[in-house]
Amino acid sequence: MPPDDVTSLLGLNVGDGNTDILQEVNSMINKRLKDVLFTDQWSEVCMDALSPFGYVLVTSQRMQGMLLLVFAKYFHLPFLRGIQTQTTRTGLGGIWGNKGGVSARMNMFGHSICFLNCHLPAHMENSDQRMEDFESILQQQQFEGQAATGVMDHDVVFWFGDLNFRIEDLDMQVVKSAIDNNKLSTLWEKDQLNMAKGSETVLEGFHEGPLKFPPTYKFDVGTDTYDTSGKKRKPAWTDRILWRSRPMAQVSNSMSKRSSLSGLTSGTCVSQHFYRSHMEYTISDHKPVSSIFTLQFPYRVDMPLVTLFVEDEWTEISDAVAKYKAAPNFPRSSWDWIGLYKVGFKHHKDYVGYVWAKQEESDFLRQEHQVIFTEEELPKDSGDFILGYYSNNMSSIVGVTEPFQHVYCLVDRAGLSPLTLFPYYRVYTGIMELNLISFKTFFKTLSIH
Repeated sequence: MPPDDVTSLLGLNVGDGNTDILQEVNSMINKRLKDVLFTDQWSEVCMDALSPFGYVLVTSQRMQGMLLLVFAKYFHLPFLRGIQTQTTRTGLGGIWGNKGGVSARMNMFGHSICFLNCHLPAHMENSDQRMEDFESILQQQQFEGQAATGVMDHDVVFWFGDLNFRIEDLDMQVVKSAIDNNKLSTLWEKDQLNMAKGSETVLEGFHEGPLKFPPTYKFDVGTDTYDTSGKKRKPAWTDRILWRSRPMAQVSNSMSKRSSLSGLTSGTCVSQHFYRSHMEYTISDHKPVSSIFTLQFPYRVDMPLVTLFVEDEWTEISDAVAKYKAAPNFPRSSWDWIGLYKVGFKHHKDYVGYVWAKQEESDFLRQEHQVIFTEEELPKDSGDFILGYYSNNMSSIVGVTEPFQHVYCLVDRAGLSPLTLFPYYRVYTGIMELNLISFKTFFKTLSIH
């Protein structure tokens, strides 16, 4: 079960994007069947906590016990495009999904970003196997129809999860003494991942903040005490968050292959604000880790593919009109729709009503289009709402409005007052904050780890 309070873990009130990484969530058959029919508990907990702050679930990917959730502020949704996910199994020679990687990629304001969540092989002696599995995941994960077809082709890659690297050579007493006396730096040089950075080509360019928090594994569940079981696992920093910015030479070589929308004139600057563990969570034998990043892009103005126009207050049925303009290169579909969302909605299907943005033959030459919400499609309460244009071809929201007020008990007095319509778009300076979280949970019914 997820903890009752995830506030400190999610870093609420901070940043524009939020990526949650979960390992070993309950993957028993009966639980997985329930999650197929309904949203899993972890997704619900994260959505319930984040939606009041304006975060919307952008995409998710699950493979057995691994779960990757990507959230963004609702007004950023039109600028997140080319969203795709991938999974790679490496357990039991690639048959079983208890180990491997799940990823999500997207173009964020024209810059390609990839989030890769991995669960690598356990145990001290398997450091080489961890690197082999990581390379296998990178080779197998390919994305369709993108300039960035592989994970490492992206402008920025975030790599995180239960990477399972251990502390070599030092015995249990030395490690615990260093932890108790806050001399963690003496353990860094014996950390297998830090050691691998000096010899493994695939790790070139990956950065990680200093490990100023105690090793996050292994604890007695329900306590802050390191493993007292018969196995007495040596503490280790198994749970990690790293990032990689694509070298400038690669960026320059690919610019000619990209549309002018990308606007790349230099690399994306990634700044890490903090990197920490959360000792207060005791439901697992691991402690979760989190980090806040700022991504800074070259300045440019970016426009949504669909610009929506809406009256700032719906007090009459005749007000329930939305007009929109689509960019010339936007691939419209007769299956596109415009959703009416209450402010604080959780995901693109969390609408209170919708209308089809049907494409008639006579519409091809028109620049501006209009849809009307009927009384049956309007909510039966008052409040703040937004409209979002959902593209069937792109499987994402490509246009949103500012919040507007809907007043229930509408009286139809069509024609008594003219519509005052406000277009919605934002001018961006190209700065975005991301909050990445790696949370590993353990269930007694789970026997895969």
